Amino acid sequence: MVTDRRWRAFVPDALRRVSRALAATGCAASVALTDDRTVKALNYRDRGKNKPTNVLTYEAPPEILLAFGVVAKEAQREGKSIGTHLSHLIVHGALHLQGYDHHHPGEAREMEAEETRILARLGEPNPWKNR
Repeated sequence: MVTDRRWRAFVPDALRRVSRALAATGCAASVALTDDRTVKALNYRDRGKNKPTNVLTYEAPPEILLAFGVVAKEAQREGKSIGTHLSHLIVHGALHLQGYDHHHPGEAREMEAEETRILARLGEPNPWKNR
């Protein structure tokens, strides 16, 4: 679902990337390409954080939401395309739906390693290489 018109320019590429990323993780989920305001409201309602974030996931029904403004700013700051960042965030969200988390350093390392492995299979760069 696309609710922010700024995503529309990326839809053909985004659909391909979303399909490939979900298939690579073995995850079935709906994906909403939305705006910062929507994600900010949900982030506040569900997590008590009054700011937008790049990706939110919900388990039932399985859903991954991405905020265009945050995703675009992060991609620019990190010197990557929106499509490359989108692939990473879909994999990231799918792994959350499969029980991965990053609240503690050990969990974060495990999740980052799995993201890197899956993204490599998709021909995408390691998102953690320059961090």
